[in-house]
Amino acid sequence: MIELSQEFGFDAAHYLGNSAPENRRLHGHSFYAEVTLRGEPNPATGFLRDLGDVDAALKSIRAELDHRLLNDIEELGAPTLENISRFIFQRAKAALPEVVRVKLRRPSYGQTCVYEG
Repeated sequence: MIELSQEFGFDAAHYLGNSAPENRRLHGHSFYAEVTLRGEPNPATGFLRDLGDVDAALKSIRAELDHRLLNDIEELGAPTLENISRFIFQRAKAALPEVVRVKLRRPSYGQTCVYEG
């Protein structure tokens, strides 16, 4: 069994209405998402998945999130680490069926959230 991961970063703003006062104000973060695929490589190609396909799928997801107000993305719900991780997973899984995990990091706070499907 092989696991293959690719990371992408994005910067976005959000606010959390039902949170501590400092989180209720509009503020931004830098996020880094690591998307992991798992499976057996194709014997003919040696690839689990062509990295060009992975890159294209992740660029599309990044475009939905980068330099956006996350609260405006209806499918996301409340823009928590948990919901952002799930959102990225669902988008990635739709394009790349081998996706098994998304790890979302917010290094400035030392925080990480993992979503597995």
